[in-house]
Amino acid sequence: MDLIDKLLNFVFPVLAATLLIFVWPAELVFKFFNHLLRSAFHEKLAGKVVLITGASSGIGEYLAYEYAKRGARLALVARRAELLEVVARKAREMGSPDVIVISADVSKLEDCNRFVDETINHFGSLDHLVNNAGICWVQDQRCVSDYVSIMDINFWGSISTTQFALPHLRKTKGKITVVASAAGWLSMPRLSIYCASKAALISFFETLRVEVGSDIGITIVTPGLIESSITNDQWLIQTNLNWAPLVSVEGCAKTIVDSTSRGDEYLTVPAYMRVFFLLKQLCPQVLRWITRFLFIICPNNPLLNRKPRSKSE
Repeated sequence: MDLIDKLLNFVFPVLAATLLIFVWPAELVFKFFNHLLRSAFHEKLAGKVVLITGASSGIGEYLAYEYAKRGARLALVARRAELLEVVARKAREMGSPDVIVISADVSKLEDCNRFVDETINHFGSLDHLVNNAGICWVQDQRCVSDYVSIMDINFWGSISTTQFALPHLRKTKGKITVVASAAGWLSMPRLSIYCASKAALISFFETLRVEVGSDIGITIVTPGLIESSITNDQWLIQTNLNWAPLVSVEGCAKTIVDSTSRGDEYLTVPAYMRVFFLLKQLCPQVLRWITRFLFIICPNNPLLNRKPRSKSE
């Protein structure tokens, strides 16, 4: 057994290097032309049934508006029913022919089962599932167990919803959009539990993609900093991120729907965040240095630090 391990330790690196040299360029060319083809013949969303969790505000709210503009029928899910009603009204005005509102908590298994069933009972089918519901708390010195709800909502909420939606998505050869975060692969101080929940989400849906094959398309979205009620001035100061630019939530939502319609497997918003992912794969120590500078040294340096910004700036 030791001899086999030694042989594989030699053969696998050589094989990987060979594939990197000869296969990777060919894959990049294929992905480029495939992207052009899918962009030209992207999915038409008029009449499609789309279920969106966390639809009362932030990315989820503007995803509802973007799908509505394209004529999709919507099932909007969140805990705050009064805010959902406002979003539903706007979605109808923007072009959605049918919108239902379902008050539910994705951290509760029975709620996930219920809102999927209500969607099917009302529309008769399901074409797109958008797992968007999530929370983000800045950590202090409290016990880790205090943050268990982050995993219940960010991770288990998406997994439970997907579990109940899968049979219906298989029938329509539908799609799943997973709103994870760049924090799933970019270490962010004081957000370690949040980062862990998003990393788990990415890993789960990458595995599910292998299991379902071509039956269901899965787009994993890893946004950076997006304008929302979460990323207010107080939150940015607590996380030492008040120096960083924010992406408009409207632009983010449009990019996500475009990407899902094309059938992309991955999407990072803004696109420049992909550089950090590449650094993580090729130069992890360099990324740690950069991260420490940006999140710890830079914000604490009075010469480099800037005042908090308002959303109007």
